[in-house]
Formats: sequence, structure tokens, C-alpha cells
Amino acid sequence: VQLVESGGGLVQAGGSLRLSCAASGRTFSTYVMGWFRQAPGKEREFIATVSWSGGWGGGNTYYADSVKGRFTISRDNAKNTVYLQMNSLKPEDTAVYYCAASRFRGADSPEKYDYWGQGTQVTVSS
Repeated sequence: VQLVESGGGLVQAGGSLRLSCAASGRTFSTYVMGWFRQAPGKEREFIATVSWSGGWGGGNTYYADSVKGRFTISRDNAKNTVYLQMNSLKPEDTAVYYCAASRFRGADSPEKYDYWGQGTQVTVSS
């Protein structure tokens, strides 16, 4: 599985961005998809995950407390794409954002993810 993120950029605090992650391969729908971020000098941080289309409630989502209520993860299996809608952005959201694919439902740590995109920069100005 190859993953390519897009949609990052510079936004003012309080603004919104939508990140996209396009996946190659026919088995996209069988993977749990997640978003992580990494700020300079910090460890990679889990943001959100969405389950595969079937099983486990189909499309179940799980969020880190730091983004709950502001960010929304979704997927479109027909387009092999996962999205991250980010609202009410804060300067502390500034980071490189990565999407990743896992075989483990509810995966919230980088070690559980097998495939990673190259990342897209999000910068939130105050």
C-alpha cells in the first residue's frame, strides 16, 4: 500500500483545513487507517483512526483527546482515500501530518501501523 497525503498549508488560528490521503492498491478497504502528527523535537502523536468498511461496526472512529470535537476522520473506500477535517485549529496543531495503514483495529500507536505516507506540513499561525 502506498499512501500520499495532501491538503496541508498555512492557516490562521481558528481556521480549517482538510487533509486527504490517497492510497494505492485494491485492499484499501481492509485496512484500518490512521492519522498521526509530529512537531519538531517531539514524538509522533496519534490523532485519529477509522476502521475498515466492514466488521467492528464498519467505519468506527477513535480520536485522541487533544483533537476530539475539532477533527473528523472519514474514508471513502470507492476513492481509496481517507480524510482528516480539521476545524478550530490552534497554533499547537502545527506539525507534519502523516496518514498510515494498519491491520489492527483501534490502533493508536505508530508501532501498529505498517504503511506510512510522506507527510504534509500544517502550520497554524496565531
